[in-house]
Amino acid sequence: MNPNQLTVAAIQMTSTDSVEENLQTADQLIQAAKKAGADVMVLPEYFCLMGHTDQDKVTIKENFGQGRMQDSLSLMAKQHQIHLIAGTIPLSTQNKHQVKNTSLVFGPAGEVISRYDKIHLFGFKQGDEEYQESKTIEPGSLPCSFSIQKNGVDWKFGVTICYDIRFPELYRQIGPVDCHIVSAAFTHTTGKAHWEILLRARAIENQSYLLASAQSGQHTNGRSTWGQSMLIDPWGDIQSELKEGAGFTLGILDKSRIDEIRAKLPSLQHRTI
Repeated sequence: MNPNQLTVAAIQMTSTDSVEENLQTADQLIQAAKKAGADVMVLPEYFCLMGHTDQDKVTIKENFGQGRMQDSLSLMAKQHQIHLIAGTIPLSTQNKHQVKNTSLVFGPAGEVISRYDKIHLFGFKQGDEEYQESKTIEPGSLPCSFSIQKNGVDWKFGVTICYDIRFPELYRQIGPVDCHIVSAAFTHTTGKAHWEILLRARAIENQSYLLASAQSGQHTNGRSTWGQSMLIDPWGDIQSELKEGAGFTLGILDKSRIDEIRAKLPSLQHRTI
């Protein structure tokens, strides 16, 4: 492959209330995506558990740097020799009743190279459908990006989670990147209305690729999520997508495509505020 290109994959899952089952499913899908040629992969938000209550995530929390989930993710990255943006897992805070909703990035040696704690917490109520993440999640405060090198070429990624995509100022704080990464568990209601529009807008205004991994389908806890994991290019075109069900979507980041768009429409240079 051209050294200025990088193959990436968004893993899509219908996670259950079993951590072990979800870890096995994630490993199987990562293995399949690696065979298809992906070197960078992202798992969806809450890939490890879609619990029956908000408190379920608190009961499985781990301390940063130790625990079954982190050990398994480290091993997956090392075994498959990939960079893995590992969806989200619940990590401990000083408040025993809350967790951080954290995305860890693992390198091919299995080491954690970056950490992002979700900043914006989802709140939604429509009839009997209600979600209030602030009840069990403590928000993060720091934007996140990380860089890797592949075949002598540097690649920079921004990391955000689900509800973050409604806040474009966060992406401006992250700054120019080659690709923004989004792990999500968008509800079917909000996903149908806004998911694709918001993702394409973030790609267009930041003139970067955007790789989004989602939960999809009917879960054992009764929740329904939208799906439509995808890779969007810096012009806002959908390069690849998986609309429903478990699996993955594969795509290619191309430095020349980024350079072409930023040269013909240098909007990032035209910013005045």
